Amino acid sequence: MAFENPLVVFGIGLIVVVALLVWLRVPAFIGLVIATIVVGAATAEVPLSQVPEETATGFGETMISIGIPILMAAIIGKTMMESGAAERIVRWFQSFTSEGNSYLALGGSSGVLAIPVFFDNVFFLLAPLARSMRARTGRDYALFITIVGAAGVTAHGFIPPTPGPLAVALELGVDVGATILVGLVVALPTVFVSGVLYGKWINSKMEIPLRETMGSSVERVEELADRPTAKLPGMVEAMLPILLAVFLIASNTTVDTLIEAGFLVEGGAADVASSFVGDANIALTAAALAAAITYYRMESLSREVWSDELVESLQSGGHIAAITAAGGAFGGMLALSGIGDYIATTLEGIGIPLLVAGFVIAATIRIAQGSATVALLTTAGIMAPLVGDLSVHPVYLVMIIGAGGTIFSWYNDSGFWIVKEIGGLTQEETFKIWTALTTIVSITGFAVVMVLSSLFPLT
Repeated sequence: MAFENPLVVFGIGLIVVVALLVWLRVPAFIGLVIATIVVGAATAEVPLSQVPEETATGFGETMISIGIPILMAAIIGKTMMESGAAERIVRWFQSFTSEGNSYLALGGSSGVLAIPVFFDNVFFLLAPLARSMRARTGRDYALFITIVGAAGVTAHGFIPPTPGPLAVALELGVDVGATILVGLVVALPTVFVSGVLYGKWINSKMEIPLRETMGSSVERVEELADRPTAKLPGMVEAMLPILLAVFLIASNTTVDTLIEAGFLVEGGAADVASSFVGDANIALTAAALAAAITYYRMESLSREVWSDELVESLQSGGHIAAITAAGGAFGGMLALSGIGDYIATTLEGIGIPLLVAGFVIAATIRIAQGSATVALLTTAGIMAPLVGDLSVHPVYLVMIIGAGGTIFSWYNDSGFWIVKEIGGLTQEETFKIWTALTTIVSITGFAVVMVLSSLFPLT
């Protein structure tokens, strides 16, 4: 039976995915594919004969965007761990902070890197550092993962030139420079509440052990934590994969910003070159090669053994990519049911204050179909004609939409599966750390924006 009401379809999808993944403990990939098919069969928006094709299409579209980056991230993760590069960077961090405050270095790195780079790519690069720091300290892994997630997600939701807030600012006609400044003001207290306060609290409630992930064993990580610094890679060589990826991706973001400002021409040499080298597929491939070469040099491996080790990491990465793409397919099928438009239309005419309406619409769309980007862009399109009715500066509407679109990452968000698999977490741990974290970021951001807009309307 197919249903016209997308809300009914969403409810069916929610029940099925929870039943399969939580109650029956079906492997995530299989459960998500089944849930996607059930949602497709339940919605009148997708003919039954097209459900298999749409399922494969949603899987493929997600794989297009995350497939190569995740596979390269698996190589980066394994080789940076195995070569001692991650351990070397952690020791460098700790030379500037006390051991008890070393998590701040991870948070600062995540926040800075996430401004020019997509959050998932930042997590790929910093997860090995969090694992190495856990091996070195023997504790606080929940805090390390939380602070990396909080800083990265907050930057990604509020501060251009990250694509989400940048696109919303352009859609609403808000100056990008003003959006960056206000975004920083909103982000700092939000990271403190979600990353530091919540991170320390959840860390006190749960002890997360190191688990094998991305082909890197727990024993090996712990052995490297005890290795003398002289037998680890130099700092420049250790940092090269991260610096290379960030520089290449940031070059594309920088050129796009200069084009928007009129300093460069779209389609010019700089645009073409940065679009090529700054693509995540190219940038993370370059980073993976740099990390793999360091691994080869430091461990004095034969080329055959080195190749076998890289293949092992790719096998692990393939499993992560498959689960992530299946999560994207589930969210994509929910989107095809029309749940986003249904929610937006329903909430648009309720008559609540505009800033609150922007938050509620973005948050509801995000929870229903999973994609933060879709939630932000859909809400911006709805709210754009109403900007003239605001009693405060429209930059606050950009912020409030970013806050709403960050909320409650769960099974239909590919980011949930990236954090779970790359971080080596269980589903329950991912909900307690990641889902709770994104919700706290959202609610804290909303509160900060409402206070700022009341005290400093900027009109």
